[in-house]
Amino acid sequence: MPEGDTVYRAAARLREALAGRVLVRSDFRVPRYATADLRGELVEQVVSRGKHLLVRTPSWSVRSHLKMEGEWRVYAPGQPWGKPAHLAQLVLANDEAVAVGFELGEVELLPRDAEDAALARLGPDLLGEDWDPVEATARLVARGEQPIAVALLDQRVMAGLGNVYVNELCFLRGIRPERPVAEAGDPARIVELAHRLIQANRERTARVTTGVDRRGARLWVYGRAGAPCRRCGTLVERGELGRGRTDSITDPQERVIYLCPHCQR
Repeated sequence: MPEGDTVYRAAARLREALAGRVLVRSDFRVPRYATADLRGELVEQVVSRGKHLLVRTPSWSVRSHLKMEGEWRVYAPGQPWGKPAHLAQLVLANDEAVAVGFELGEVELLPRDAEDAALARLGPDLLGEDWDPVEATARLVARGEQPIAVALLDQRVMAGLGNVYVNELCFLRGIRPERPVAEAGDPARIVELAHRLIQANRERTARVTTGVDRRGARLWVYGRAGAPCRRCGTLVERGELGRGRTDSITDPQERVIYLCPHCQR
């Protein structure tokens, strides 16, 4: 699933294409909003909020979530789309650009004044202006006996982390992902490192946690089951943590874990 930095970059691309311009086309290809029409609306802002992308007009907020397969692409008017039209869930266009949301996991059209309530359960946004490390730390501490990886994936704790960052964070802090929050060390340091990692990657197309921006060397453990640990040579292991309930606002949490059994004790 795309993580907060991916959505942050998608919002930047859409902002460049749509912000400050009037929509001449809006095509909601989801049954719930089949008759919705935002033509004539001025796009004021395009922002990310955790893993959610928001296109704001004076009256409306269009919320989308990429889930596993979704993506936004921007085209010039008349330019052929790079993916089949039947995969498009939403089209927003002005005189200069056409933004197409393909295979979006969620599309929601909200009155502008209802946006805050719809996203109220999200924790502090790691890439947002409202980032609050004290609040994020308090929310993490409140998870107590919950496995640290599960707690970090919960968007109600901090908005923006996904499986890659959580596995890499646990490695860098020397924590087994199934360790209870209460036994996982200083929560403020975990929160601080999470913020540092995602901030450092917010403009990168290839995520780097090792400090080595080279193909095959960018990550410590994620996706490296059976490969030697970059620190000690022990083989990286793969496992799973139990699934809890899911929530469309806080995101279904994927709990595949990767760890070095020697470095993470």
